[in-house]
Amino acid sequence: MKAKYYKYILNFKKPSGTSRGVLKTKETWFIVLSSATKLGIGECGILRTLSIDDRPDYEEKLKWTCDNINLGIDKLWNELIEFPSIQFGVEMAFKSLDSDTPFLLFPSAFTKNKNHIPINGLIWMGDKSYMKAQISEKIDQGFNCIKMKIGAIDFDTELALLAYIRSHFSSEEIELRVDANGAFKPEEALDKLIQLSKYNLHSIEQPIRQGQSLAMAGLCKKTPLPIALDEELIGVFTITEKEKLLQTIQPQYIILKPSLVGGYRGTQEWIRIAEALGIGWWITSALESNIGLNAIAQFTYLLQNDMPQGLGTGSLFTNNFQSPLEVNNGNLMYDSKTEWIVDYLN
Repeated sequence: MKAKYYKYILNFKKPSGTSRGVLKTKETWFIVLSSATKLGIGECGILRTLSIDDRPDYEEKLKWTCDNINLGIDKLWNELIEFPSIQFGVEMAFKSLDSDTPFLLFPSAFTKNKNHIPINGLIWMGDKSYMKAQISEKIDQGFNCIKMKIGAIDFDTELALLAYIRSHFSSEEIELRVDANGAFKPEEALDKLIQLSKYNLHSIEQPIRQGQSLAMAGLCKKTPLPIALDEELIGVFTITEKEKLLQTIQPQYIILKPSLVGGYRGTQEWIRIAEALGIGWWITSALESNIGLNAIAQFTYLLQNDMPQGLGTGSLFTNNFQSPLEVNNGNLMYDSKTEWIVDYLN
């Protein structure tokens, strides 16, 4: 078996705003395995400035991984503990190589187009008119769960946008989630959560920056609004550390991005611990190409979590790969009649 790696730059159709800045491109990497008769493809979906493996030696570690691919998936996963996006790429590539076709990793009713995955519609940060237009678009597209990124524009304007949605749709009609990406200061967070709770929100992701576990624990204890940990999970490697974090903070939910938490194995570790503590969870993509999104979606379907998942990112890029994944009426579907086109990796 041989392994190669490739870099690929995804271009956003529109600049996409978060509290950490505006995204115009997204870097990603692929590991391609080849045997005498088969091909396996895995995506290492690093998020610069956010992924714990955003390090100067990232490409060097990819090269080491390809040079040592014959160590096998278990030894590699342990060796790559500080590189969760490469862990996931390796898992994906081995699963792809072992499958009948490179992109059918977990055959199910989902991949047979007999069932779907409910997803949230994502509203990016921007000025009021842009965000309002996105909200209207997502509702017109049939989404009944909307996730709005907040924390970059005036807070009163953001509240006005939530009020606008609630003036037209009740919480039974539209589920609202907000994602602060750590934008609030600890001393102001509770007051802002109280104001946000007036709009019957499902939850808020990461109200304060990660690494402030005692402050976050205090918020989770007092909050009138369910809190979901997201960035807080990044860089927590061992089962003992994961248990300690969730036992300390006691969040209402955790959000799992396989590219940021060690792929399938890392995701399943978090789920087992969360469920033992009565903590809810859902899965979100991390701006991977359709190759990574496909691997996440097929895995997610098998977990049978009925909550809307965060898997609607495939249409964001101008140069994504053609795939069977499509969004229809607020659901991610797999049109098995659509062929994959991945010429770049041949």
